[in-house]
Amino acid sequence: MAISVMIQRKFNDKEKAAGLIPLIVKLRSQATIQPGYITGTTFHCVDCPGEYLVISTWNSLDDWNRWLQSEQRMALQKQIDDLLGETTQYRIYESLVGGVLPQFRSRTD
Repeated sequence: MAISVMIQRKFNDKEKAAGLIPLIVKLRSQATIQPGYITGTTFHCVDCPGEYLVISTWNSLDDWNRWLQSEQRMALQKQIDDLLGETTQYRIYESLVGGVLPQFRSRTD
């Protein structure tokens, strides 16, 4: 089942932002050629200056985890975290079939 990964980054220094953008572009361009990558979008928060959110979609959690643990991604991620002085936050989501939580689906015998 496809999963979506929410990646949140924050910074307060505009000079850091200038250094952040090329790293994010490089990270994203490398992600797009990974097995299992489907799509991704980068957002800048309108009412929270200095906050970026990347939403990427992967064929499976295994595909995401392979990319997450790859040496090339970890090297770029370290540069990003060092620049920002904060650790990037990740959240992984999966779609709800029919909008219903699996544990609340009715069971028919």
